[in-house]
Amino acid sequence: MLKIENLRLPPGADRAALSLAAAKALRVPPEAVKELTILRRSVDAREDPVLIYTVAVSLDGEGAVLRRCRNRRVSRYAPEQAYRLPPSRPASEVRPIVVGAGPAGLFAALVLARAGQRPLLLERGSPVEARRADVERFWSTGELDLASNVQFGEGGAGAFSDGKLNTGTRDPRHRFILNTLVENGAPPDILYDAKPHIGTDYLYTTLQSLRRTLQANGADILFETRLTDLRIENGALTAVTVEGPQGPYDLPCNRLILCPGHSARDTFEMLHRRGVPMEPKPFAVGLRIEHRQADCDAAQYGRYAGHPGLPASTYKLSCHLPNGRGVFSFCVCPGGQVVAAASEPDRVVTNGMSAYARDLENINGAILVNVTPEDFGVDGPLAGIAFQRRIEEAAYALGGGGYRAPAQRVEDFLNRRPSAGPGKVAPSYRPGVTWTNLWDCLPAFVSESIAEALPILGRRLPGYDAPDAVLTAIESRSSSPVRILRDQTCQSPVRGLYPCGEGAGQAGGILSAAADGMRCAESALGL
Repeated sequence: MLKIENLRLPPGADRAALSLAAAKALRVPPEAVKELTILRRSVDAREDPVLIYTVAVSLDGEGAVLRRCRNRRVSRYAPEQAYRLPPSRPASEVRPIVVGAGPAGLFAALVLARAGQRPLLLERGSPVEARRADVERFWSTGELDLASNVQFGEGGAGAFSDGKLNTGTRDPRHRFILNTLVENGAPPDILYDAKPHIGTDYLYTTLQSLRRTLQANGADILFETRLTDLRIENGALTAVTVEGPQGPYDLPCNRLILCPGHSARDTFEMLHRRGVPMEPKPFAVGLRIEHRQADCDAAQYGRYAGHPGLPASTYKLSCHLPNGRGVFSFCVCPGGQVVAAASEPDRVVTNGMSAYARDLENINGAILVNVTPEDFGVDGPLAGIAFQRRIEEAAYALGGGGYRAPAQRVEDFLNRRPSAGPGKVAPSYRPGVTWTNLWDCLPAFVSESIAEALPILGRRLPGYDAPDAVLTAIESRSSSPVRILRDQTCQSPVRGLYPCGEGAGQAGGILSAAADGMRCAESALGL
């Protein structure tokens, strides 16, 4: 096969037009192209938007065609090296245990199961079917389930997000993860889109299918079962204590892949009591900002805004301020909504979520300020958790209780005055917002940095600092505030303990967390 890069097509061009463009690049008649596979698709919106494709094609006499076309965009297609699962081996007498059914835990369990190890997967929350009902009840009534919410349950925090699969690293595991997701119901375009996303609606069905795949391969999954203690003898893990519907009990364990998620604060506290080495790590806090999707499309697509052949526009913004702080966008959710994401009583947390179609009225994204251990106010590995809790409690109080979130128009935020209500951007957060002055719940350095950054970012994306854009507090769970230490074998100094994924401070995002889960499973297999 031959690879052709940088095929530029207008919005709405169909597959026949793509095949014709490939034939033109190869200087062959259209009927000579026997097979065409899309390898990558992106949008270039710098002028009139175009779709840019990289494709692989098969045709007769490929060597002669390559020599004759004399096109630097054409080359021999060399498929990426495929990931190979570890070979199956006899199961150990003591089953490996995986804690946490987020991306890291699911894919760690999958590798172990496919290797014949019959892993036991423990998840404190509920299966995704029950979890969705619990989350909808919280958003509708403010009734929070402490074990089944946006942070806890099958799929992890990513199950109520945009399902973005971006990563800045290259790893053969990534293609395996994407293929596995597609095999279990995710949309096929995640295999080639430059900015792939699944969407919460597809994640809901994909997670159920992946659960069945794990069980078919020998994994047992225990929901509503929480890790509560470790037994450590001579520096090595020998057993764990868990608490399930029937109460607490012990399980023998000498291989524990710990994928706690970034909000498992009680787990971090237990690990600290047991002397598991960890350290505070930098993260970021800030707000959610909402705009009308149509306005964002107009700013980026111009006269093509609303074209059915273009995806809902998104953005990625950042700036470095004179005060040394970085301010940046994070987890942008086109055509989505701001969601209540609390996991502890009397604390307000926000996040963003989109369905696959990204067809709701607003686009939202976090606007975050970097935070370092020097900002936490206290020392110790759990100082970042205390910092998060303080600002979440302040947001809850300012919202007036009931998990209502404090909100403010951008114009009022920049002028440090309370908002009386919305302008043309209607906030999407449920159970609802309280119009107020966000400076009253944010640390001063966060408010000041966001206020300084908004006009700068507005010059980079017209309308970003629009007066009626809505700011909602507070975004505090961008990443884990803790890093659980491990060595090159992915093990903690406590032997047999494999801290893993985003919650352990070892990854960030769905794809990188899933890959880290696979890496830890390989290490637990002795590879």
